[in-house]
Amino acid sequence: MSPPAVTVEKPYVPEFKSAKTIPTSPDTANKWETFAFDHIRESTVSRAMTKRYFADLDKYAESDVVIVGAGSCGLSAAYVLAKSRPDLKIAIVEAGVAPGGGAWLGGQLFSAMVMRKPAQTFLEEIGVPYEEEDTYVVVKHAALFTSTLLSKVLLFPNVKLFNATAVEDLITRVDPTTGELRIGGVVTNWTLVSMHHDDQSCMDPNTINAPVVISTTGHDGPFGAFSVKRLVSMTAIEKLGGMRGLDMKAAEDAIVKRTREIVPGLIVGGMELSEVDGANRMGPTFGAMLKSGEHAAEIALNIFDVRKKQNQE
Repeated sequence: MSPPAVTVEKPYVPEFKSAKTIPTSPDTANKWETFAFDHIRESTVSRAMTKRYFADLDKYAESDVVIVGAGSCGLSAAYVLAKSRPDLKIAIVEAGVAPGGGAWLGGQLFSAMVMRKPAQTFLEEIGVPYEEEDTYVVVKHAALFTSTLLSKVLLFPNVKLFNATAVEDLITRVDPTTGELRIGGVVTNWTLVSMHHDDQSCMDPNTINAPVVISTTGHDGPFGAFSVKRLVSMTAIEKLGGMRGLDMKAAEDAIVKRTREIVPGLIVGGMELSEVDGANRMGPTFGAMLKSGEHAAEIALNIFDVRKKQNQE
């Protein structure tokens, strides 16, 4: 028996203006024989990069929110935060050179990205077209979603992405009255340095202070579930529950609902939560990552003023 035909009932397609001419600059069109770039010296390029990067390091050394992990959950949280509060300084720290986590492809390296409803509302917000099915929507290529979201986030003037940068530890504070542990930022290093602590001499890190940290580092792996594993090693939580097997329906609802502030100052979202709670994995469906990111951003906005006051020391 042949499988049922896939139908597209109500495709959502953002409006784009079609170009009537080839989008080539009038300065260069049909003039390629005489084409030349403006003059530049190598040191000029070096200075253009380094002065801006070090200015960002200085600016974001004291951030309002740090997001650890630039996958689909972390980027969704960054988008909501940056749009809701343009006054906040938001630093995103991503261990990989390429942000996006596992959201560049669908399941088993396939192209299409499936999201269960109502995740399509976020797609509409950022202008990603999709095909609508009964209880889910399909983006034709996961890279279309990830590249669109990434470009939207990076356009915000109050967001800085530090990629190829690993979080090696959490900054902690202890309330002198209650003895309560609070997270006050992150400890960072170049990812390549972090990978070679075992075969090189001591290479000390850097720091970013922030009253709120959102950790979305994914399930256990080389850099995965970092923050919650560190909470266990510092006895802030007793143990991890360990991610359970795949149950798509149970997993997505659980991840979104349980997104929360695990300890004061540290919100955990996305698949990192599955390691804390012993929740199921959901496999190749991505709606929970978006909604968990939205939920994490909402929590951050609700607790920010209190945590900021606590961290003014």
